[in-house]
Amino acid sequence: MLPFDDDMEVARGWLQPLDELRDLIELGGDCAQATVVCTIPSARGRLPMHAITMGNPDPRVPAIGVFGGVHGLERIGTEVVLAFLRGLLSRLRWDATLGALLERLRVVLMPLVNPGGMLRGMRSNPQGVDLMRNAPIECTERAPPMLRGQRLSRHLPWYRGASGASMEIEAQALCGVVQRELLSHSFAISVDCHSGFGLTDRIWFPYAHTARPIEELPELLALSDLLDDNLVHHQYRFEPQSRQYLAHGDLWDYLHTVCGARQEGIFLPLTLEMGSWLWVKKNPRQMLSRQGLFNPLIQHRQHRVLRRHVALLEFFMRVAFNHVRWSPAGAQRGALRDAALARWYSTMP
Repeated sequence: MLPFDDDMEVARGWLQPLDELRDLIELGGDCAQATVVCTIPSARGRLPMHAITMGNPDPRVPAIGVFGGVHGLERIGTEVVLAFLRGLLSRLRWDATLGALLERLRVVLMPLVNPGGMLRGMRSNPQGVDLMRNAPIECTERAPPMLRGQRLSRHLPWYRGASGASMEIEAQALCGVVQRELLSHSFAISVDCHSGFGLTDRIWFPYAHTARPIEELPELLALSDLLDDNLVHHQYRFEPQSRQYLAHGDLWDYLHTVCGARQEGIFLPLTLEMGSWLWVKKNPRQMLSRQGLFNPLIQHRQHRVLRRHVALLEFFMRVAFNHVRWSPAGAQRGALRDAALARWYSTMP
């Protein structure tokens, strides 16, 4: 399944981000280590899924992971991660402060988690499975029948995969990288870059499978306050994903609740959900293109999107590095938890 006929020129460039990633790997040299964590069969041969690591692997230092392209149609997520990576590599040639920061921080990037889906211009992977409905974790509360994930057919949206089947190779590779590179550290943040929900840029935190509050509410409220205090006039809505909808099989819920329970330390999985409806509102012709529903098609608007969200990722990198200076402790955690419950859960829909 490729984009609509009037997008065939665009279709030929769907995997341009993979070519850009290869260029960045070469640019990184000894500063960044690139690993092919799996390969995906496609009409163009086997497509690599890369993990890029930088900085100190010592589990005693904090870590940040940045991910994109889980949904192949949401190309802008991959482009945000690539722009962030390009900025890091360029600055390392002259910015001594960044080099010093990476001596005490681990940075992990997976810019294109679903290369087969991106090649075909589709949300799911080539097997028709939505990777964000694919983890073995169930929603037991009321949720929209299709949106929450379904097992009826891979030809319908939000297909979870067959009951009892192993996770898709892309999902397994992502989970493996997170377990090795993030959950092994005393403090870790992940940011998964998506688009396509509403008119507002959102930062979601778990859970998606339940409206139950996450244990790390104190840390998340402290982080939300840092965002408000330091990215002045930002347009992000920081909230639990359960305020919008519930779903089966969320990878970050799985990594936090199932894998994270086996680890010590703090793991804060975040999702950047870029509000693509705003791009459609400003340019209604984008509704005629499938990729236009999820990506900014006008160049100056794309540049503006990249500038905004790369600055956010830079902020989160420094938040992770400085976590001991803002993370709540002792009695402060109880007060912050009460405040977080009042902010995010007292008026749940």
